[in-house]
Amino acid sequence: AIALAGIAAVLVPVLAVLRDPHRLMRAEFVRERIAAGFGLRQATIDGRRWCYVERAAATPGAPTLVMVHGYTGSKENWYRLCAKLGRRYRLVVPDLPGWGDSQREAGADYGFAAQAGNIAAFLRHLGGGPVVLLGHSMGGGIAALVAARYPDLVAKLALLDAAGVEFAENAFGLEVLAGGNPFAVEDAGSLERYLGVIFHDPGARPPLPWPGSWAYVHWRRREAAFEQSVLERIGRSDERFLPWQEAGRIRQPTLLLWGVHDRVIDPSAMALYAQRIPHARTCLLQHSGHMTLMEEAGAVAR
Repeated sequence: AIALAGIAAVLVPVLAVLRDPHRLMRAEFVRERIAAGFGLRQATIDGRRWCYVERAAATPGAPTLVMVHGYTGSKENWYRLCAKLGRRYRLVVPDLPGWGDSQREAGADYGFAAQAGNIAAFLRHLGGGPVVLLGHSMGGGIAALVAARYPDLVAKLALLDAAGVEFAENAFGLEVLAGGNPFAVEDAGSLERYLGVIFHDPGARPPLPWPGSWAYVHWRRREAAFEQSVLERIGRSDERFLPWQEAGRIRQPTLLLWGVHDRVIDPSAMALYAQRIPHARTCLLQHSGHMTLMEEAGAVAR
């Protein structure tokens, strides 16, 4: 009986993970969140369930920084940067609707314009006045639209390797225009390709030892149709350059941050955004690719 109980104690969690590989990833995310000192929050805003994390500042009245993740990303992408920022700010990091642990609705629009409206509703829910809004990649395009369309909600803006702008031709952009998904992950080989495209520094990649790599591949396979539908909106529809087109309306002080080795959004995009945004300051990081927030978290924080 003891032996059978021991076998069951091992098999039950194994079977649970086999049934839902993302369970293993969620367990790791919980560990990372606790280590980073974040509290988990949920809110229903305009009938939509949001999941986000929040960490208070050391002093009352400190600025609030809200961070918007990119395509195929989640709130966990920001944890390295958050560690470098310390307790100087109140930090709020949501999963965008459709992504991570926030609600996904079949057939909903998750393009730039729709998500900008979602973020605006989220910022109103937070209250406390205008925030410092940070956006990475797709989240950068969303953040740019929020600043342009809802200026009362954003005091300052930071765009990291932001999408939503035309840039010098590269392999990533050509594959998107041809109808593919360069970020697709279906097996170990495509996982290696994906990580190689977004990270310049292999040492900066998040550790994915087995069975974490297996769980991640299975989860991304399950996400493939959703990812393609979003890419259709932000990469191939008539709104793919909408953030850049409206960037001339951004009046907030803005930091544009790019990795010089970015193979996703070519660094030429930074100058194009800067031409449109009157109060833009640019910074080109020399040791990172697309994932500046993880590859050079200390430099980004400074």
